[in-house]
Amino acid sequence: MAKDGLITVSLDAMGGDFAPEMPVKGAVDAVRKGGVEVILVGDEEVVRAELAKHDGADDLPISIYGSTGVVEEGEAPAQAFRSKPRASIFVATNRVKRGIADAVVSMGSSGGTIAAASFLFGTFDGIERGTLGGPIIGLSPNTMIFDVGVNVDVKPSAAADFAALGATMARLLNGIENPRVALLSIGAEEGKGNKFVKETTEILKTSPVNFIGNVEASDLPFDCADVVITDGFTGNVVMKLTESLGVALAKVIREYDSSTDNNELADKVFELTNPVTNYGGGPLLGVRGLAIIGHGKAGAYEVSQAIHTARKAVESDFIAVAEKEMNAMRKSQPASAE
Repeated sequence: MAKDGLITVSLDAMGGDFAPEMPVKGAVDAVRKGGVEVILVGDEEVVRAELAKHDGADDLPISIYGSTGVVEEGEAPAQAFRSKPRASIFVATNRVKRGIADAVVSMGSSGGTIAAASFLFGTFDGIERGTLGGPIIGLSPNTMIFDVGVNVDVKPSAAADFAALGATMARLLNGIENPRVALLSIGAEEGKGNKFVKETTEILKTSPVNFIGNVEASDLPFDCADVVITDGFTGNVVMKLTESLGVALAKVIREYDSSTDNNELADKVFELTNPVTNYGGGPLLGVRGLAIIGHGKAGAYEVSQAIHTARKAVESDFIAVAEKEMNAMRKSQPASAE
C-alpha cells in the first residue's frame, strides 16, 4: 500500500457491462494521471490480454491478481459469497481486507460489492447495512441524495446516521465546510411529510449537522442543499427518473436535428442528468473499509474517475472521520430515538 507515495486501488476488472475492456482502459488512464497504482483483479489470462492492448502498460504501476467467476446482476449476493468465494469482487475486496490495497472499486453488481464490503470489512457499530448516495442532477452538482437503493425501508435513527455520513462525504470529497442537510418531503414547511420525515426531523433538529429542514423534489436542481436524506425506495426512484429523462431528452434532440450543435446540446442534457460521471462512483458509507461503487454502464472515463475518487477518500482518511462523525450524531440523540 502507498508504495512510492501512491495509493493502491484494487479494481474489479470483471465488473460492469463492458468488462474487462473499460475497467482495464480506465485503470491505465487513472495511473497515467498519477497518484495511484492499480491491482486488476479478474480472469488472469483475459485481463492480461486486455492490458497488452495498451502501449507502454508494462511500465505502469499496474499488476494483475487472478480470480474465478463474477457476481452477476440479479444474483443473490449472500448466496454468491458462499458459492463463489473466488469471484472477482470478493477477491478484489479481500485485497483491501488483507492490507494489500487501500480501496476497492467496482462497476459490477452493486449488491455484490455491498455484500463483499459488509462481510469482509464489517459495518460501523449499530449499522445493519451501509448507505449509498451521490449527486442526483448536474444542474446542482453538489447536491447529493442518501439513500439511493441500499436501504428500501429506513428507521429515523438510521436516517440520522446517514445524514452524518453524507455530511462527511460532502465535506471531505466536495470540499464543503459546513454542508447543508435536508430531508426530502412533499412540502418545505416543517410538519409536512409522512411519519418517517417528521420523526427524523426531530432527531436532526438537535443534531450536530447543519440541518435546514425539508426540501421538495422540485428543489433538487437549484442547489437547495448539499445532503438530502430519504429512504432508499424514494431515492432510487428519483435517481432513475432523472437519469432516464436525460437519456430520453437527448434522444429527442438528436432525432429533431442531427446537426453538430444539437448533438452537443444532447450531450450536455445527458451530462446534466447523469452527474455521477464526474465521480465515477461513490463510497459505500457505514462500512469499515473503502469501497467505491460505480455504474454498470461505465466507460473508461468513469472508471478512471472512480479510482481517483477512491484516492481522494483515502487521502482524507474518510472512513475514520465518517465513523467519528456518525458517533457524534448518535450522542446528540435522545435515548428513546428509534
